[in-house]
Amino acid sequence: MNNFESVVEALQQGEVIAYPTEGVFGVGCDPDNVSAIDKLLALKQRPIDKGLILIAANYQQLLPYIDDSLLTHEQLQVVQSTWPGPVTWVMPVKKGVSTHLTGQFNSIAVRVTDHPLVQQLCLAFGKPITSTSANLTGLEPCRTTEEVDHQLGDKLVAILQGKVGGRTQPTEIRDAKTSNVLRQG
Repeated sequence: MNNFESVVEALQQGEVIAYPTEGVFGVGCDPDNVSAIDKLLALKQRPIDKGLILIAANYQQLLPYIDDSLLTHEQLQVVQSTWPGPVTWVMPVKKGVSTHLTGQFNSIAVRVTDHPLVQQLCLAFGKPITSTSANLTGLEPCRTTEEVDHQLGDKLVAILQGKVGGRTQPTEIRDAKTSNVLRQG
């Protein structure tokens, strides 16, 4: 039995959590809570201008954050053909979405995950969560709850017990308008 309820509760209270994803552990928080994002960036020692990925259980959860009207039907089909799955897409961002999420960009990176535990987490939370690798900047991303606890344990309220998917690398990142690969997966 994992500690699922306490992790959802930590998200609701504006805390930063760690959780298993397709390839590595991620750290995340409520994407609509600026102080939670500030905690996450401080914990990761990550500059705000880099932006963050949103990870969701389904496409509908991403609609408050993306402006898919700026993509053609064909571009959307290409994106949706890879989901749920380990491909993150950089998409046009909806007006009013916090620069805490987008960083210096006028776009936002989003993914519909195929990791069952993360799907369950986003459904229970009722929206996407931010996703960045669970590690201090410059160190290897964590792949087990023990590694997360060792690197970040004193800074996290909750670590979702579970296993990462079978991928050896963080997810591929592609541009929704051009299909160009921005980060190899």
